[in-house]
Amino acid sequence: MGRTYLVVTFGVGLGALNTGNNLLYLVLGLLLSVIILSGVLSERCLRDLSVRRVGTDGAFAGEPFACRWGVTRRKGHAFALTLSEVDSPLTGEGGVGYLPAGAEHVVRADLTAPRRGPLKLTGVRVTTTWPLGLFAKTRVFPLEATLLVYPRRGISCADPGEAVVGNVGESNNPHRLDGTGDVAGLRELGEHEDARRVHWLKSASAGKLLKVEREREERRTYILDVQSGLVGDALERRCEEVADQAHRLIEAGHEVGLELPGQRLRPGAGSGQERAILRALAWLGFEEQREEAA
Repeated sequence: MGRTYLVVTFGVGLGALNTGNNLLYLVLGLLLSVIILSGVLSERCLRDLSVRRVGTDGAFAGEPFACRWGVTRRKGHAFALTLSEVDSPLTGEGGVGYLPAGAEHVVRADLTAPRRGPLKLTGVRVTTTWPLGLFAKTRVFPLEATLLVYPRRGISCADPGEAVVGNVGESNNPHRLDGTGDVAGLRELGEHEDARRVHWLKSASAGKLLKVEREREERRTYILDVQSGLVGDALERRCEEVADQAHRLIEAGHEVGLELPGQRLRPGAGSGQERAILRALAWLGFEEQREEAA
């Protein structure tokens, strides 16, 4: 829109010079005044704004993750706002077309971090080019925080090694039919039992509620480790391998522990354990920054 406006203004200016028409001079003056006015309007869009970070989803190196900011304007209206992190290796931005007064608008952006580890965030940049796109006005809101970026996710071909503990009591056993393994059979649903295991098709044909019985899958305990002395690309590759192995093992229902130089995580299962492993891997090699953040 801005380029078209400039072309029209230039054409009117040429017409006014060639013909000497006072009306064209008047129109040219109006067009030029609107250009100046657009800079003032862009500046007004950035007044009375307040910005806060709402939060981010799990940030993995090399892939987009969701970041959210809350934007509020105390009075007046704002248009065509673009938000991004300032002085940060994060790439990506989010925007809002119209911001009314008094209401907080949550802006979502897909950002990408280039590397694993903690990233220091210093502020949020808000930019607008409204109304003509001729001027880009920017305002920076200081907001200090630390974003922890997890290792890059990929496909690991490395073997996690032998299981440390094999829980024989929870291995496949026909007497333990409350697991998530292969289907062992059907039986009538008892009182106070979980109705989520009902096989509705078979129940409808039999005229009574039938419960699916499944064998318990074998559950083992693994201890993953990162050797001391690794630096640079070797350390990054090992962190990526361990993160992928932990994800696959925990998804399979196993317990996973982690051994790092000077740190050890006890074996555990579930998404909480996986997140603890990812945090430990993300801080590996950045212990000094971790002490400063603490």
